Amino acid sequence: MRVLITGGTGLIGRALAFDLIEDGHDVTVLSRDPVKAAGLPGGVRLERWDAETSDGWGHLADGADAIVNLAGENIAAGRWTSQQKQRIRASRLNAGRAVVQAVEAAGNKPGVVIQASGVGIYGKHGDEEVTEDTPAGGDFLARLAVEWEASTSRIQEMGVRWAAVRTGIVLSTGGGALPRMMLPVRLLFAGRFGSGRQWFPWIHIADEVKAIRFIIESKDAGGPFNLAAPYPVTNAGFARYLGWALGRPVLVPVPALALRLVLGEMAQELLGGQRAVPRNLGQIGFAFHFTDVGDALQDLLKRRR
Repeated sequence: MRVLITGGTGLIGRALAFDLIEDGHDVTVLSRDPVKAAGLPGGVRLERWDAETSDGWGHLADGADAIVNLAGENIAAGRWTSQQKQRIRASRLNAGRAVVQAVEAAGNKPGVVIQASGVGIYGKHGDEEVTEDTPAGGDFLARLAVEWEASTSRIQEMGVRWAAVRTGIVLSTGGGALPRMMLPVRLLFAGRFGSGRQWFPWIHIADEVKAIRFIIESKDAGGPFNLAAPYPVTNAGFARYLGWALGRPVLVPVPALALRLVLGEMAQELLGGQRAVPRNLGQIGFAFHFTDVGDALQDLLKRRR
């Protein structure tokens, strides 16, 4: 396959690029910052882009098997001032428009466009189980996800298959939330996060990559997919599993305020999670390798040692 990845220097993009290259596929990563791209695996082609237009790279969409659009500023990169919210929003919508421009110009349309999104699209639902049919919420993350998906969804009108991957909290020791959550537990002063009653829609990085590839390769797969393990846990439950995996007692809860100080804006997701389940993935025959969060954490920490 020939696969084009925007936002390919992030946690998910790097893992996906490694996996595809290992299987002998042709991978091109678009990046604004060649320095960040330095750690990509050998064999990956790097193309510079402005993340706003298809100038200089749009021809690569012609005949591509898949475009995976992961581009967007990290929501945990800074305080959510009005200016930062606008930067987060603009980074996603501009990248989406650039992908649409490239697809429009392609004589031989790509096989599929995979659009990044998040389970935050559903907003807060307490203990209610949320599937891909659950309506979108109205908070900032929910509105952002709706617009992010819409930025590329019209490529379906061009006859191109389109799927939105609504990802939960990706567990990886290579980045994301987990390394920052491990620190207070290692220092023996952390237990549950906030009240601990909120749901924690987690997914192992290996299953995240496996699911994206499964959607790419399943010719009839389209629409939204929740990329979260089928058995979510509460935040308090996750804290207990993390303490067990690290061999540390889990005693003192981390107040919401302290969590925001440690994790920055990522705390917003951890303090208001969704009980998201991957119904649509199951319907197309996808099987998770890691369905138990304890097994997932043991696997990740074993690899780190």
